[in-house]
Amino acid sequence: MARKTKHVKDKGKRAPRSLKIIQTNAAGIDLGSREHWVCGPPGDDGTPNVERFGTTTPELCRLADWLKKQGVETVAMESTGVYWIPLYEILDSRGFEVLLVNARHISNVPGRKTDMIDCQWIQLLHACGLLRGSFRPSDDICRLRALIRERNTMVEQRSDWVRRMQKSLDQMNVCVHHAVSDITGLTGMAIIRAIIDGERNPHALARLRDSRCRKSENQIAEELTGNWRPEHLFNLRQALQVYDRICSVIGEYDSEILTYLAALQPQDATPAPSHPSKSKAKNLTKRGQEPLRQALYRFSGFDLTAIDGIGVDTASVIVSELGLDFTMFPDESHFVSYLRLAPNLSISAGKKVPSKFKATTCTRVSTALRMAALTLRNSKSALGGFYRRMAWRKGASVAVFATARKLAQLIYRLVCYGQAYVDTGAEAYEARFNQRRLKFYTKSLNLMGYTVEPLSQNTVAV
Repeated sequence: MARKTKHVKDKGKRAPRSLKIIQTNAAGIDLGSREHWVCGPPGDDGTPNVERFGTTTPELCRLADWLKKQGVETVAMESTGVYWIPLYEILDSRGFEVLLVNARHISNVPGRKTDMIDCQWIQLLHACGLLRGSFRPSDDICRLRALIRERNTMVEQRSDWVRRMQKSLDQMNVCVHHAVSDITGLTGMAIIRAIIDGERNPHALARLRDSRCRKSENQIAEELTGNWRPEHLFNLRQALQVYDRICSVIGEYDSEILTYLAALQPQDATPAPSHPSKSKAKNLTKRGQEPLRQALYRFSGFDLTAIDGIGVDTASVIVSELGLDFTMFPDESHFVSYLRLAPNLSISAGKKVPSKFKATTCTRVSTALRMAALTLRNSKSALGGFYRRMAWRKGASVAVFATARKLAQLIYRLVCYGQAYVDTGAEAYEARFNQRRLKFYTKSLNLMGYTVEPLSQNTVAV
């Protein structure tokens, strides 16, 4: 049956304006999956100027033409799902100033809620200058972001199929993950592919071990004796095929990202200098990430991987999500707050009050920084010493949060001021920390009437 068309009637004028209008050429849009409601500047007599449009591309172009006809220069819309993306791109290409507003900031519409009233409410708030647009990088960075986000999705799916392969091996009691530390390494994949090809002799499988494996051939062979049930072998074969296909897709994404970064880099771009950490440089070369590190350096002009804990994958997420222009963040405190890495302290009447965490407590960048902070727990760097001290005082979860916040501060200083990160080492950090503790305890004891003197080196404790 054909869908019925509803005839929309104006059931009342907009609410009386009690605020000063700052932008007379502002419009508000209420987005939907099937239709968009647009409110332009009101008429001379204050009557609402509302129009309804569809969501097809011709309708979106007609919407942009209608806004031009109404003399609109700036538009505000909610960030509803992904429905805003096609309209945002069309309006941005037409020269409109588009504000993408968090839906929580404009959700409390007074009175009865309808799409018509919503768009009028958005237009009123925007005309009075009460809306703040969300951060969105330049169009070039958005294209890079789309590629890197989808690549990271493929990496997550690859990890899922690795778990499926391990599950099939466990069901056959073939404990490859006990024989080697990583089943996707050289030895692990050689053993799995030999099993798929029909090899069942555990000693023949153990002879595929890499010479750098810690376990001997007999120890590995003891873990590779299984029951070889056909249904589990079939599942293992299919999982390996999907794994190989995803690896191929990830390789194609890597090639496309390198090509796109090469197109973005300036003409006078210089290659990245040698990495200050020899062990980290060796790992980057081993994983095949050195070309991406070089491409990111030529494009941005700084090397985020020089900071301890930040690898090439984390650096690519930071550049693709935030871009190279940090001018919208006045200082590093605003930058840390935007990444949701600032403590959530609520104060009322001069006292701290308990407050719940927001529904979205993480962004992609903060998630990447938390993962980077977690890798520092055994590091011999100053950041590693900071992580361990925080973990000893307040627990691992607080240590991850605090270290991620410190990484965000270092990134802001490097991008905005060119302040290079120099690691002083865990021993130097501990020495500075002990000096601060000694100064604090000495001052406290002096206030209590005690005199603090260092023990002579010849004194022997009994």
